[in-house]
Amino acid sequence: MNNILFTHSYFLRFDPKQWGIGQPYAPLGTIYAAALMREHGYNVSLFDTMFVSNPDEVIPVIEQNKPNFFVIYDDGFNYLTKMCLTNMREAAFKMAKLAKERGCTVIVSSSDSTDRYAAYLAEGADFVILGEAEQTLVELTEHIQNGNTDHFAIKGLAYRNGSEIIKTPARTVMKELDSLPMPAWDLVNMDGYREMWVKNAGYFSINVVTTRGCPFKCNWCAKPIYGNRYNSHSPQYIVNEIKMLKERYGMDHIWFCDDIFGLKSGWVQEFANLLGQENIRIRFKIQSRADLLAEEEAVEALAIAGCENVWIGAESGSQKVLDAMDKGITINQIHTATHLMKAHGIKPSFFIQFGYPEETRDDITLTIDMINQLLPYEIGISVSYPLPGTGFYERVKTELKKKTNWTDSDEMALMFKNTYPAYYYKQLHKYVHRNYHKHLAKNSLEKLLKDPFGSSANSIKKALSMLYYAPLTYFEKLKLEKFEKAI
Repeated sequence: MNNILFTHSYFLRFDPKQWGIGQPYAPLGTIYAAALMREHGYNVSLFDTMFVSNPDEVIPVIEQNKPNFFVIYDDGFNYLTKMCLTNMREAAFKMAKLAKERGCTVIVSSSDSTDRYAAYLAEGADFVILGEAEQTLVELTEHIQNGNTDHFAIKGLAYRNGSEIIKTPARTVMKELDSLPMPAWDLVNMDGYREMWVKNAGYFSINVVTTRGCPFKCNWCAKPIYGNRYNSHSPQYIVNEIKMLKERYGMDHIWFCDDIFGLKSGWVQEFANLLGQENIRIRFKIQSRADLLAEEEAVEALAIAGCENVWIGAESGSQKVLDAMDKGITINQIHTATHLMKAHGIKPSFFIQFGYPEETRDDITLTIDMINQLLPYEIGISVSYPLPGTGFYERVKTELKKKTNWTDSDEMALMFKNTYPAYYYKQLHKYVHRNYHKHLAKNSLEKLLKDPFGSSANSIKKALSMLYYAPLTYFEKLKLEKFEKAI
């Protein structure tokens, strides 16, 4: 009983927006777990659903590998899996049933199953691992192999005992992350990832994680897997992994998919020094916070290491809204961090969130003004999305009906009652994007007029896009104002 078939529930084809973008990342959390199980003597294989069209495609893989354990282990480092999209949930249910029908012991680990373990147990799972899963998976499989049937002593687990659902006490999170083997990258067919990246972006990016968890307390952010803590790999561990990945796959770029990158004092500086010693030059993007990047020393260290793009949760241009979110940052810090990043050649990008409870039209205007003034490199706009386990969810859960999750990442449905109806926020999303691109074009046009002979072909193209975005923005604004008057 030592054959394990790993899979995950993120089907890129089931998320039209992300399929269109075409920049997929391998299931990092899944291959971390696979590497650990292989280290413990198991034969491991992977059914990677990233490019798969139908959950039924798992059937021949199960029949060929004849696994004792079928483990649906989602990548908890990817924000798309944390969204608990219903398309992916239904696919997980289908695979669990198919594996169960073929005699496998079915084990599930994901953000969604941690929150909804009863539903997964009803749909074919024998066990649901709650929270951080690697150590629990090792203990559970060994327990089953030894013929034990009483599983209550295993922490971090949910399972059925007859008609009763048993939930065991929570497991303490791992602190020594360097004790984990490097992810089992050899299980992934990287050619498919490379082809899609090169086709859509012109380069190849791979995901790496340096930490687990986030110690900050934004009240809308769910952390069902790695929790409200912060533990990190050593810089040397990460540099060793990057060196291996470059030698094996020759990637051009890294997405460090930490919730918060480089929070530990001195970590980024040591990381940059080690990269220099190994003569490794690599471009990368990260997620961070405005308050952490309001000091020039921190931004300079990121630039030296090779950081080219930082996504920060700016969320809103209204301090009132930021405080209501328990965000712990100020508008001034957003401005300072943005200016510092641009000064050091780093592209600042903003996550923006509309529709938080009691947000007014004035708050929305402040957010739009902030975007127009700071002109981030990219913006990602969403509406407030309640996830179980958050203070925000508790606040609005009485307003949620049958629908509590989006089907895919582009649905943008507002699932609770707010200042404006759902259709208003969808139009707001369109308008803000058009308006943002108009202001980018305006900025390029002003630079072109100041120095017409020093402009590149690309900057001229951006300036001329003003002819496209100006009228488009005007008409989107008219629609938005029409909705406002009708409310």
